[in-house]
Amino acid sequence: MTESNWLARRLAALRTSKQRIGDAAEQQALLHLQTQGLQLVQRSFLCKGGEIDLIMRDGRHLVFVEVRKRSSKKFGGALASVTSSKQKRLVHAAQVYLQNMKPVPACRFDLVAIEGEELIWLKNVISG
Repeated sequence: MTESNWLARRLAALRTSKQRIGDAAEQQALLHLQTQGLQLVQRSFLCKGGEIDLIMRDGRHLVFVEVRKRSSKKFGGALASVTSSKQKRLVHAAQVYLQNMKPVPACRFDLVAIEGEELIWLKNVISG
C-alpha cells in the first residue's frame, strides 16, 4: 500500500458517521446526475464563507449542486433544510469559483434532495 493510499484510508476512517452519510448522498446524487447526462467538473469546492457539493456541466450551463439528505420529511425534510442563509453561502461560493473564469458561463443552481429512498432533483432553484 502506498503512503498516499494509506493516508486516504486513514482520513476516511476519521470522518464522522454524519459525514459518511453526506458523502454517500453526494455519491448517489452524482451518479443520478451523470445518468441524466451531466458531467462532473469538481466535487466539494470549499472557500471562506461557503461550499458547493458538486459542480457539473449540463450542456452550456455550469451547474452548482447542493445535496441534502434527510431520513424523512419530518421537520420539513431535505427541501426545507436549504435556508436563505445557506442559499447566500452557495451564491458566495459560486461567485468565488467564477472569479477567474473568462468568459463567465451560463450558470444555474440545482438541488438534489434525498428523503429516505426518494431522490428529488430540482433545477434552477436559487437565483443569484
